[in-house]
Amino acid sequence: MRFPTLPSPHLAPSNSVSRIMLQVLVALVPGVMALVWQFGPGVLVQIPIALISALTAEAMVLLLRKRPVLPVLLDGSAALTAVLLAVSLPPLVPWWMTAFGVSFAIIIGKQLYGGLGFNPFNPAMLGYAVLLISFPLQMTAWLPPLALAHATVSFSDCVALIFQQVTHASFDGLAQATPLDTLKTQLGLQTHLDEIQSAQVFGGLSGKGWQWVNWWLLAGGLWMIRRGLIDWRIPLSLLGSLYLLAMFFFLYKPALYPTPLFHWFSGATMLGAFFIATDPVSASTTPRGRLVYGALIGVLVYVIRSWGGYPDGVAFAVLLLNVAAPTIDCYTRPRVYGHKA
Repeated sequence: MRFPTLPSPHLAPSNSVSRIMLQVLVALVPGVMALVWQFGPGVLVQIPIALISALTAEAMVLLLRKRPVLPVLLDGSAALTAVLLAVSLPPLVPWWMTAFGVSFAIIIGKQLYGGLGFNPFNPAMLGYAVLLISFPLQMTAWLPPLALAHATVSFSDCVALIFQQVTHASFDGLAQATPLDTLKTQLGLQTHLDEIQSAQVFGGLSGKGWQWVNWWLLAGGLWMIRRGLIDWRIPLSLLGSLYLLAMFFFLYKPALYPTPLFHWFSGATMLGAFFIATDPVSASTTPRGRLVYGALIGVLVYVIRSWGGYPDGVAFAVLLLNVAAPTIDCYTRPRVYGHKA
């Protein structure tokens, strides 16, 4: 499927939907490698599960709608949704959770509205939000990063745990909360921030392991900007508003609020800024609107992390601004050439 263009003398565009989706998947490779390096090979099992589930769900809906199946499956949009959701999940969640989340994302978040180009919400984040609300315990149980791991979880161990060929009791003994989850829990117990961040899970800019994943996702995101795959306005305004708000509260009460860089390199910040919020279908489309859209996502991420009920908040922030994107576009339309503002 190629993008429409005006009649000659204009040239046909070199990009297509499938080409863009493939390049975004390539940009995700450094982040996936960092996840494998820090948290084990479980994500390499989750990605095929997610891909099979996404393609199967999309094919079934297209058959029911009596629409062509192969061209839609080959455009890469379902595959990208599957991979984005797979890398967002703890690597050792049961296979049926991954399959359910991806199927929900494709069927309810995408095809229910008519398919690619008509979905008002980011499908991957819709699937993630449903899983987080439905299975909060499994969705917050991560293996410790490489620096804290006391035992090696091999690829075969990951397969056995994901497909429940062995009991999860052994995994429960290894799993631990994320730095964001630990921070929120301990602050709720009135623990001083310096004391919280002396725990082993913290280190460097944010949390051990997590900062490396975010660094490599940042690298992939900058590559996409350089290639012209995404607009720079959304990630810049998202990270900028998150930084400014975090800096304000850090300066106001450093014993209670962590540094801006902690927020940048924790959780799904870089994944959200470059790969999720920039979705061309569900995001704002006007130049000024993208700045507003990204900035409000950054504000919501900080608000949810600091005072909300969930430790991260990227998924919910993106979904809430997906709803607001049409209104933002309406009030930030550029001046039409030849007309007064």
